[in-house]
Amino acid sequence: MRRLTKPLWILLALVFLLEAWLWDHVRPLIARLVVLIAWPALRARIAAAIARLPPYPTLLVFLVPVLLLLPLKLLGVWMFAHGHLVGGIAVLALAKVTSVGATAFVFDVTRPKLMQLAWFRRLSDLVLRGLAWAHALIDPVKAELRAWAAHTIAPAMRRLRRLARRLRAGGRSGLVGRMLRLRRRLRRHGQPKTAR
Repeated sequence: MRRLTKPLWILLALVFLLEAWLWDHVRPLIARLVVLIAWPALRARIAAAIARLPPYPTLLVFLVPVLLLLPLKLLGVWMFAHGHLVGGIAVLALAKVTSVGATAFVFDVTRPKLMQLAWFRRLSDLVLRGLAWAHALIDPVKAELRAWAAHTIAPAMRRLRRLARRLRAGGRSGLVGRMLRLRRRLRRHGQPKTAR
């Protein structure tokens, strides 16, 4: 039974790590976008308004990005249902990245208030423990894959790069030049002789 459930746990860990990776990589992009659009003043006003709110209304503010992007996610599902697979994937990917970015931005602003809620602190600790569990489960698999790639793929790639350099450097005297000369000779000898 354990052999059957291990792939499911690995899949769950991969999904969890993907979410964490998106969170870590999209948050700085959104922060740069906010600075680029010159919204620091708006962010300061939002932070000041949230500072005046009690914790539970702050939780509602935290959920706003999820609710605002729900129609976009439904559009992606609708596109899937009507056979527009590429469009559906694009819309869902856009919704996911935007949702993670907006939630990360709002979480940065609402975090002090949300941490006043005991259950939210416990949930945050649970997420951090889940992230550590996912890393403990996936990191050995990643190490094995890296070792396999180093022994299998890397040497083949080195040989291909050497071959490509030889082909480029050979010019007329190299392998490509010899092949071109051989092709010309074959064409000349393969042409039928014209009658005089």
